[in-house]
Amino acid sequence: MATITRSDFADRLRERFGLTMADAYKMVDVVFDEIRDALINGEEVKFAGLGSFKILEKSARMGRNPKTGQSAIISARRVAAFRPSNEFRERVANHK
Repeated sequence: MATITRSDFADRLRERFGLTMADAYKMVDVVFDEIRDALINGEEVKFAGLGSFKILEKSARMGRNPKTGQSAIISARRVAAFRPSNEFRERVANHK
């Protein structure tokens, strides 16, 4: 299974738009910084045809250490979540 990295995104921007690699990296960084900052500020980020990112508030709960079986409290936390759009789901499901 391949992994697409920040460098891969920058390289694709460079090829497609004739940017320098430095400018392509800046563009990638700006996009991801904007997504991160919006989520930190409690905003939902939506991309038509792709899906949406939002922050979920998880309550504290009881869990257990799978290695030892010992009970432990899992603290409350905020987590980023991605929900794919229906179009995105269909394209992935129908890809062969």
